[in-house]
Amino acid sequence: MFRKRLIFICTVMLSLVIAGCNDEEPIKEEVIQHNWNESPLFKSGSYTMIGEEGRLGFIYDDSVVVRFYPDKVQKYMWHFWGNEDELIGDFKVLGTHENSDEEITVVPTIGNSFPSPNNGADQHFPTNMMLPKSGMWKLDAYIGDKIFGSVYVKVHKK
Repeated sequence: MFRKRLIFICTVMLSLVIAGCNDEEPIKEEVIQHNWNESPLFKSGSYTMIGEEGRLGFIYDDSVVVRFYPDKVQKYMWHFWGNEDELIGDFKVLGTHENSDEEITVVPTIGNSFPSPNNGADQHFPTNMMLPKSGMWKLDAYIGDKIFGSVYVKVHKK
């Protein structure tokens, strides 16, 4: 009788140990939720910029003159802060509207292999940008093949 209990207890304990060693976790689908609020404004040198201070942004002060309006082409100077390795490569910007999953090219690829400091930033790129419809947009800035950061902007109605 003692032997049967001992075998039973050992079997239960072994089963618990084996079940506890299973490293597989249930597969969780990662859902990326975006904060569809306009990015904050910050100062760099004598300019006001929109984006993430100390990382990326472009000259923008939310005045009527520089605001985004549907289909209106405007000149914007992008600025980046970071180490030299991450600031070397081609630059491009892809945009996504808050009501769509479709990405559009906002700034086609601009070749640049050497950082060029400007306005307190480690790198800069002059661009022309136009967004086709009103609402909130996420602008994903890429240097090389990697996303460097995102800036959220509002496109005002005409």
